[in-house]
Amino acid sequence: MQLHDWDVDFAVWCNYKYLNSGPGSIAGAFVHERFAHSFDLPRFAGWWGHNKSTRFKMGPEFDPLPGAEGWQLSNPPIFQLAALRASLEIFDQATMAALREKSVSITGYLDYLLTQECSAFCEIITPRAPDERGCQLSIRVKGDAKAMLKALQVNGAICDFREPDIIRATPAPLYSRYIDVYRFVQILRECAEGVS
Repeated sequence: MQLHDWDVDFAVWCNYKYLNSGPGSIAGAFVHERFAHSFDLPRFAGWWGHNKSTRFKMGPEFDPLPGAEGWQLSNPPIFQLAALRASLEIFDQATMAALREKSVSITGYLDYLLTQECSAFCEIITPRAPDERGCQLSIRVKGDAKAMLKALQVNGAICDFREPDIIRATPAPLYSRYIDVYRFVQILRECAEGVS
């Protein structure tokens, strides 16, 4: 991400899914440096965002830190930080470049198998171009999509669902294998036969 160079004003994101830190984990925030000293901007003012040199004086006025730090509300939960740190160490070892390369490849493999073997009962609605998508494919399912999701889960394939008929499959590159993708498509075909 090049949020500064892309001239983004503000951005926020979660870490629970792609950084494996779990639900309820801490999030991230970006504040462009042009707003670093814009202390009059509306914000949730919290103790952790207060100027460190006067934080413990507990004065009546909020004195925000410059930059994104000034938007912090409280101290971060230590157990969530530990989970995130462990995950980031793994990502540092794997490297984002290698993970992106595998993501494009393994998601392309899923796209190929779905197109070749499942087009009679499903349609990929995620952009086909790798540079226009991440590793998740949204699959529109013909028939009872919720029954299909349940059948997938019973057979060990964990996906999520979006109304009215979208099953989302994600071969996360850090830990998904090509054989996992192949097996998923076989399970999907078997489930389609049982659900239809």
